[in-house]
Amino acid sequence: MPQHGGAYRPGRDVTTAVDILVVGAGTTGLTLALQAHDHGARIRVAERRPEPFRPSRALILHPRTLEVLRPLGVTDALLELADTAPTVGLRLGSRIVETRLADLALPDTAFPHLSLLRQMDVERVLTQALADRGVTVERGIELITARDDGHNARAVLRSRHGIEEIRCPFVVGCDGPASTVRTCAGIGWHGRPYAAEVVLADLDLGGISSSSGAQVFAGRQGLLFLFPLGEQATWRLLATRASADDAEQNFGQPGSAVPRAELQRLLNDAGLHARIERLAWSARVPLQCSLARPFRRGRLFLAGDAAHNYSPATGQGMNAGIQDAVNLGWKIGFAAGRSREESADALGADVLLDSYDRERRPAAHRRLILTHTAFWAEASTGRIPSWLRAVAAPRAAPAIPALLDRRRLVAEAIRLISQLRVNYRRSPLSVEGTPRLRGAPRPGDRLPDATVSVGGPPERLHQLLARPGVHLLLQRDADPPPDAVPGPRVTVLRLTNSPGRGLVAVRPDGHVGFRCGTADPAGLTGWLSLIGAAPSPSIRP
Repeated sequence: MPQHGGAYRPGRDVTTAVDILVVGAGTTGLTLALQAHDHGARIRVAERRPEPFRPSRALILHPRTLEVLRPLGVTDALLELADTAPTVGLRLGSRIVETRLADLALPDTAFPHLSLLRQMDVERVLTQALADRGVTVERGIELITARDDGHNARAVLRSRHGIEEIRCPFVVGCDGPASTVRTCAGIGWHGRPYAAEVVLADLDLGGISSSSGAQVFAGRQGLLFLFPLGEQATWRLLATRASADDAEQNFGQPGSAVPRAELQRLLNDAGLHARIERLAWSARVPLQCSLARPFRRGRLFLAGDAAHNYSPATGQGMNAGIQDAVNLGWKIGFAAGRSREESADALGADVLLDSYDRERRPAAHRRLILTHTAFWAEASTGRIPSWLRAVAAPRAAPAIPALLDRRRLVAEAIRLISQLRVNYRRSPLSVEGTPRLRGAPRPGDRLPDATVSVGGPPERLHQLLARPGVHLLLQRDADPPPDAVPGPRVTVLRLTNSPGRGLVAVRPDGHVGFRCGTADPAGLTGWLSLIGAAPSPSIRP
């Protein structure tokens, strides 16, 4: 993808062969660019930061996030950098509870674990994947304004080369809590700041070994986390504390440094007998819980932190943004391809693009409730949560190992946290054919992983689906789809170990879109038309 620059002359449009301008090159923007590119869109990524490095605020990848990234061909590279069998020492008063967050009772996913991985490492892998596709992240380019003129989106960009105006079908704001795209779209931002803030630091500590794994300390003033994942020192510290009266308002972004003495006091108050030997950097991070309404206005879209802001509790930020991006990326990619066709179905495209807000905003609202509740227990200095952390939790510590040994209970908690149970059953893209197929995931549900056969040795289903596009899964005795139905975006697989005559259509983000108990050509054709999958297939016997 060529770089774009040069001075813009007023009154003249610089028209580029671009379908989607992605504003922001964090994990959300990079994932969206990959997903849209792999589904037919021509992409441009603009990032105002001149350099890629910044302190990682996120350190955990969830199982569902790894699943949705797998078709983009980046999961193996991420796992090579990740700790996929993390140990965590939970310190409750004088008691220490050790647990291992691997080999969880999650048989329907290839990733039954939490993965510790720095956000910057994720960004590096995604950036390289884009470069391998010929898409270069353009750094030092700031969005000044964006608008929908009814026929295209128009964006004005500023760089060291001057001012440039471009026209393209869509602009996606992945530009964080202070999103310029959200402001330009006139989309409201509903929420409030937290009374607690996060403290981040990279430091070397004396009196504690990095081989001990991640450490969590629960105290009356909040939680303190130590991860052996520092970028400029051995340990990354993350602690919660009450916000100062002069708290900065750049929510979710690292702000002013925290003095060494204050950091040592946080360690001491947590009961950690360790001394700071070297402080590489530190920052206070003000927090808010906010939700944009809606996630789309015309040709302008929002994803990730531009659309929703959470507390760091349960590690939702990076994971939620990536899952937004995978949901929107294929839709906007298909819509961009459709917009280049003279016979474009404008109504179908609108239903497809509207489904992003209808699917992801309710999911974001549920996450907001989850993280708000968890953060109250984790960080609030109120009487009840303080008592729970400082008194009740240490008293209950002897029972925690037995509780953690109940693998199914722990697995259910991970399902909830990692969004494995998110469904889009109320989406206009979730269609039930005639007759209904019994015993299969419902339209809108995530397709579980399973062992299947397509005429050879058993294989894992998600591995077979780990490529872009729509997948039609035929049961053993099902009639093949009409020749006119599948196109270059559709792969057909016959599951020879699944008796029956039904069909399940799986969207590019791994959710079921359509199912029927026997051949329903009209229903299938209508659904494929709705999502923009053009009408031959790649059929594996």
